[in-house]
Amino acid sequence: MTDNQQIQQPNLQILSQYIKDFSFEAPQMPFLVAEMTDAPKIDISIDVNAKKVDKEKNIFTVDLVVKINAKAKEKTAFICELTYGGLVMLNLPEEHIQPVLLIEIPHLLFPYVRAIIANTTREAGLAPLALQPIDFAALYRSRLEAETKKAKETAKN
Repeated sequence: MTDNQQIQQPNLQILSQYIKDFSFEAPQMPFLVAEMTDAPKIDISIDVNAKKVDKEKNIFTVDLVVKINAKAKEKTAFICELTYGGLVMLNLPEEHIQPVLLIEIPHLLFPYVRAIIANTTREAGLAPLALQPIDFAALYRSRLEAETKKAKETAKN
Protein backbone atom coordinates (compact mmCIF):
# COMPACT_ATOMS: atom_id res chain seq x y z
CA MET A 1 0.00 0.00 0.00
CA THR A 2 1.38 3.41 -0.92
CA ASP A 3 1.21 6.62 1.06
CA ASN A 4 -1.43 7.95 -1.36
CA GLN A 5 -3.80 5.12 -0.58
CA GLN A 6 -5.68 5.52 2.65
CA ILE A 7 -7.94 3.04 4.29
CA GLN A 8 -11.10 4.78 5.35
CA GLN A 9 -11.88 3.71 8.89
CA PRO A 10 -15.49 3.81 10.03
CA ASN A 11 -16.00 6.71 12.37
CA LEU A 12 -18.51 8.94 14.02
CA GLN A 13 -17.88 12.52 15.04
CA ILE A 14 -20.18 14.74 17.05
CA LEU A 15 -19.44 18.18 15.65
CA SER A 16 -21.70 20.08 18.05
CA GLN A 17 -24.55 19.70 20.51
CA TYR A 18 -27.18 22.32 21.20
CA ILE A 19 -30.58 23.15 22.65
CA LYS A 20 -32.73 23.66 19.58
CA ASP A 21 -36.00 24.41 21.41
CA PHE A 22 -36.84 24.49 25.09
CA SER A 23 -39.99 25.37 27.00
CA PHE A 24 -40.79 24.92 30.67
CA GLU A 25 -44.02 26.02 32.34
CA ALA A 26 -45.14 25.57 35.93
CA PRO A 27 -48.44 27.46 35.92
CA GLN A 28 -49.53 26.49 39.44
CA MET A 29 -46.31 27.43 41.23
CA PRO A 30 -45.80 28.11 44.08
CA PHE A 31 -49.27 27.14 45.32
CA LEU A 32 -49.17 23.60 43.97
CA VAL A 33 -46.12 22.66 46.06
CA ALA A 34 -48.07 23.27 49.27
CA GLU A 35 -50.96 21.10 48.01
CA MET A 36 -48.86 18.19 46.74
CA THR A 37 -48.99 15.19 49.02
CA ASP A 38 -48.07 12.55 46.44
CA ALA A 39 -45.64 12.47 43.55
CA PRO A 40 -47.15 13.93 40.38
CA LYS A 41 -48.34 11.69 37.54
CA ILE A 42 -45.79 12.16 34.79
CA ASP A 43 -46.34 11.39 31.10
CA ILE A 44 -43.21 11.35 28.95
CA SER A 45 -42.91 11.01 25.20
CA ILE A 46 -39.61 10.72 23.37
CA ASP A 47 -38.90 10.85 19.66
CA VAL A 48 -35.79 10.93 17.51
CA ASN A 49 -35.48 12.69 14.17
CA ALA A 50 -32.51 12.66 11.83
CA LYS A 51 -31.85 14.60 8.65
CA LYS A 52 -28.93 14.80 6.25
CA VAL A 53 -27.61 18.36 5.91
CA ASP A 54 -24.48 17.88 3.77
CA LYS A 55 -24.51 15.12 1.16
CA GLU A 56 -20.82 15.35 0.27
CA LYS A 57 -19.50 15.08 3.81
CA ASN A 58 -22.21 12.81 5.32
CA ILE A 59 -23.19 15.38 7.93
CA PHE A 60 -26.51 14.91 9.72
CA THR A 61 -28.59 16.56 12.41
CA VAL A 62 -30.15 14.35 15.05
CA ASP A 63 -32.86 15.77 17.30
CA LEU A 64 -33.92 14.14 20.53
CA VAL A 65 -37.43 15.44 21.30
CA VAL A 66 -38.73 15.04 24.85
CA LYS A 67 -42.19 16.13 26.00
CA ILE A 68 -43.19 15.86 29.65
CA ASN A 69 -46.55 16.62 31.20
CA ALA A 70 -46.79 16.34 34.99
CA LYS A 71 -50.09 16.53 36.86
CA ALA A 72 -50.75 16.65 40.58
CA LYS A 73 -54.34 16.34 41.79
CA GLU A 74 -55.61 16.93 38.24
CA LYS A 75 -53.71 20.23 38.04
CA THR A 76 -50.78 20.78 35.75
CA ALA A 77 -47.62 20.70 37.84
CA PHE A 78 -45.36 21.42 34.88
CA ILE A 79 -44.97 21.04 31.15
CA CYS A 80 -41.53 20.62 29.66
CA GLU A 81 -40.65 20.36 25.98
CA LEU A 82 -37.05 20.00 24.91
CA THR A 83 -35.52 19.43 21.51
CA TYR A 84 -31.83 18.73 21.94
CA GLY A 85 -29.79 18.38 18.78
CA GLY A 86 -26.50 17.07 17.62
CA LEU A 87 -24.61 17.76 14.41
CA VAL A 88 -22.73 14.61 13.44
CA MET A 89 -20.45 13.43 10.69
CA LEU A 90 -20.48 9.73 9.82
CA ASN A 91 -18.06 7.69 7.78
CA LEU A 92 -19.92 4.39 7.82
CA PRO A 93 -21.30 1.87 5.37
CA GLU A 94 -24.75 2.96 4.15
CA GLU A 95 -26.58 0.12 5.93
CA HIS A 96 -25.25 1.28 9.31
CA ILE A 97 -26.09 4.97 9.01
CA GLN A 98 -29.79 4.87 9.98
CA PRO A 99 -29.31 2.66 13.07
CA VAL A 100 -26.40 4.81 14.24
CA LEU A 101 -28.41 8.01 13.74
CA LEU A 102 -31.50 6.70 15.52
CA ILE A 103 -29.89 4.53 18.24
CA GLU A 104 -26.27 5.44 18.98
CA ILE A 105 -26.40 9.23 18.61
CA PRO A 106 -29.51 9.59 20.83
CA HIS A 107 -27.77 7.35 23.36
CA LEU A 108 -24.84 9.82 23.40
CA LEU A 109 -27.10 12.91 23.60
CA PHE A 110 -29.44 11.55 26.30
CA PRO A 111 -27.27 12.30 29.38
CA TYR A 112 -27.31 16.01 28.44
CA VAL A 113 -31.09 15.97 28.01
CA ARG A 114 -31.45 14.25 31.35
CA ALA A 115 -29.26 16.85 33.08
CA ILE A 116 -31.11 19.80 31.51
CA ILE A 117 -34.48 18.46 32.66
CA ALA A 118 -33.26 17.56 36.17
CA ASN A 119 -31.66 20.99 36.64
CA THR A 120 -34.70 22.84 35.31
CA THR A 121 -37.19 21.03 37.54
CA ARG A 122 -34.90 21.59 40.54
CA GLU A 123 -34.53 25.30 39.72
CA ALA A 124 -38.34 25.55 39.40
CA GLY A 125 -38.67 24.54 43.05
CA LEU A 126 -39.66 20.93 42.37
CA ALA A 127 -37.86 17.69 43.03
CA PRO A 128 -35.34 17.08 40.22
CA LEU A 129 -36.84 14.81 37.57
CA ALA A 130 -34.25 12.16 36.72
CA LEU A 131 -35.32 10.50 33.48
CA GLN A 132 -34.71 6.77 33.39
CA PRO A 133 -32.43 5.43 30.62
CA ILE A 134 -34.17 4.95 27.29
CA ASP A 135 -33.86 1.85 25.11
CA PHE A 136 -33.31 3.59 21.79
CA ALA A 137 -32.88 0.24 20.03
CA ALA A 138 -36.43 -0.75 21.04
CA LEU A 139 -37.69 2.66 19.93
CA TYR A 140 -35.96 2.13 16.57
CA ARG A 141 -37.43 -1.38 16.16
CA SER A 142 -40.90 -0.08 16.99
CA ARG A 143 -40.50 2.67 14.38
CA LEU A 144 -39.41 0.12 11.75
CA GLU A 145 -42.37 -2.14 12.56
CA ALA A 146 -44.81 0.78 12.25
CA GLU A 147 -43.29 1.81 8.90
CA THR A 148 -43.45 -1.78 7.61
CA LYS A 149 -47.07 -2.13 8.71
CA LYS A 150 -47.98 1.18 7.08
CA ALA A 151 -46.25 0.18 3.83
CA LYS A 152 -48.15 -3.15 3.75
CA GLU A 153 -51.48 -1.38 4.33
CA THR A 154 -50.68 1.14 1.60
CA ALA A 155 -49.77 -1.67 -0.81
CA LYS A 156 -53.11 -3.44 -0.14
CA ASN A 157 -55.09 -0.30 -1.01
